[in-house]
Order: sequence, then C-alpha cells, then structure tokens
Amino acid sequence: MSKFFKYFEYAYLIFAAMFIITGFIELSKNANQAYMLFGMAAVAVFMFFFKRRFRRRFEERNK
Repeated sequence: MSKFFKYFEYAYLIFAAMFIITGFIELSKNANQAYMLFGMAAVAVFMFFFKRRFRRRFEERNK
C-alpha cells in the first residue's frame, strides 16, 4: 500500500506541471484565470511535499 501512495505523490507534480503550462498558455488570453492556475500549481506542489512528509512519518512509525 505504501508504494501506491509513493507513486500517487508524483501525480501532484504532474498536475502542477499541467497547471503551469496551461497558465502560460492562458496568460495572454485571460490573466485572472492564469493566476488562478498558477495558484493551483502552488497548492499541488505544497501537497506533494506535505504528502511525502506524512508518508515518511507514517513509515517510520510502523518500523
């Protein structure tokens, strides 16, 4: 089960990259929407680090 969570963490980075790319595309069309996408990318990166820290703490407790 831990391997599943380990791979799922990287999905947050994939989503962040997707939000950043879409944000740059939308920047010339609609700046407000682009800023929202950049904010969502920042949240996705934060969630990656948060989930990784939580998973490692959980693994250390189970050893």
